[in-house]
Amino acid sequence: MSDLVTLTEVASVAAGAGGLGYAKVRAPRVYWSLVGLPITWGRFSLTYRSTMEVCGLTVQPSGLRAFVTRNMARREVRPVPAKVRRVSPTSTGLRVSLRLPAGLEPADVAAASERLRHAWGVRSVTVVEARPGVVELRMTGYDVLARVKMPRRLRKPGPMVVPVALREDGTVFTRDYRKVPHSLTLGANQSGKSVYQRNLIAALARIPVGLIGIDCKRGVEQTRYAPRLSALATTPQIASELLDALVSEMEDRFDLLSEHGVSDLWELPDAVRPVPLVVLIDEVAELFLVSAKKDEERRDRMVQHLVRLAQMARAVGIYLEVCGQRFGSELGKGATMLRAQLTGRIVHRVNDLQTAEMGLKDIAPDALHAVTTIPPDRPGVAVAGDTSGGWSRIRTPHKSTAEVVAVCREFAHLTAEPAFLAPFRPAVRSEVIPDDAPSLVVPRPVTE
Repeated sequence: MSDLVTLTEVASVAAGAGGLGYAKVRAPRVYWSLVGLPITWGRFSLTYRSTMEVCGLTVQPSGLRAFVTRNMARREVRPVPAKVRRVSPTSTGLRVSLRLPAGLEPADVAAASERLRHAWGVRSVTVVEARPGVVELRMTGYDVLARVKMPRRLRKPGPMVVPVALREDGTVFTRDYRKVPHSLTLGANQSGKSVYQRNLIAALARIPVGLIGIDCKRGVEQTRYAPRLSALATTPQIASELLDALVSEMEDRFDLLSEHGVSDLWELPDAVRPVPLVVLIDEVAELFLVSAKKDEERRDRMVQHLVRLAQMARAVGIYLEVCGQRFGSELGKGATMLRAQLTGRIVHRVNDLQTAEMGLKDIAPDALHAVTTIPPDRPGVAVAGDTSGGWSRIRTPHKSTAEVVAVCREFAHLTAEPAFLAPFRPAVRSEVIPDDAPSLVVPRPVTE
């Protein structure tokens, strides 16, 4: 009987260990909640003070505090770390709110994030300034970007806010066009740049916004999304004409703002507010590079229009999404000027350091190392930065072209059809059923 009890206990322990091992690989959120979170929380609580001292994140106490400690508490006066205000567990990690003492700034904590990560045994530590004097440590307990799974329930976004990817700290990365009106996406072949575009188009297709595609590779990427596109340019000549029309529309919208005495599209009454437009440029180099001297005038005109749109179109609800493999001064006159107007930056895996510098050096130089260490076997991983100097690793969930096409067809009724875009409206292909396709009609036997 005792042997049977022992065997049962061993089997139970083995089953439990096997279940935890399976959860660690297939259900990391469950493993983190059951095992990782208690261990990390305990390690953090026990080693917080010593870790902050070793990492140089302590300051000398004030004179009054040193006097009280030395003369009343009869203890040695030691440097003080930031005060822990709140510890909050999450499904992906741990969040710690710290009150910084005088002499420390958020940049000091951010510079030591790698040391804190190793000391507490977590996947990553991201430092976010909550308000002056208070920072939040966002610890991630496991590799969130290994298998990207967007949250099922998202907070209700604003009128021009769409979820696109997942950040390394487990939060959702969104494109807020009212805060960051124009963006530049860079990446080498097979880096996941196209997957990012698919997620962006699928998210934009669900909201009432006009989508304008410029794909000078004969439309091989964007033609399939025609049911949801208000306009599509597939050659440089058509793109030039489309940009002419956009600039004219921008000037008309400025007249509308002036007529109503407002300075922004979103201040207009709903009855007269034009639909916002997002211009999706698939490969920007195709607009800059010319093969004949006779095309240089057209190129210069397109670049001039793009620069004008990037400088002024935000106020009238026209936003730019520029994508390419490189975007440097070698493209020609106007490239650097246009790049300077693109506030948001998304940089995937690149082939050289110079390309990473084109996207991030002028806004977040600390992120260059993160870009150059993206492995080739993890497409979709990118570094997102903006002009605030902050940056984060993100990864878009895999979304096939067929899924995006289905979304575009489902929300085709939201396609805006302004009159000035009528000459550029793409033809929507109807689905052709092959002759050998199975019949969808259920046969019924004939009865007398």
